[in-house]
Amino acid sequence: MTIYKLCKRYLTITTFFSASREKPLAMKLHTTVILVIVWLGVFALYTAEGSVASQSMRKLSCVNLSAQKVDIRSIVSYEKQKVPVEAVMFITANGIKICVHPDQKWVQSAMKRVDRRRTTRRR
Repeated sequence: MTIYKLCKRYLTITTFFSASREKPLAMKLHTTVILVIVWLGVFALYTAEGSVASQSMRKLSCVNLSAQKVDIRSIVSYEKQKVPVEAVMFITANGIKICVHPDQKWVQSAMKRVDRRRTTRRR
């Protein structure tokens, strides 16, 4: 049975029963208050979902930069960061996160390599 038919049947049944006896004013007010509270809850959830406070914060940020060169073949992804330090965080296949300065030549080539891998996987 479709939702339309269920709603139509429900309205027909409630109209029949409400015609036979009228609800007291207190019961109507109680129902209205419950509906307003539910509506406010849904509205609060909807607005909180898009707020800045609900955005997930980055769990790890670079503070110290490594001078050590990383094997480019082991890098699976990277993240750029500007605060508190301008850096690139490389993530290796083992899940190790290494922060390096973005202006180094090998860092630029590693980022290009990861980007090429991402584009070839999407095709």
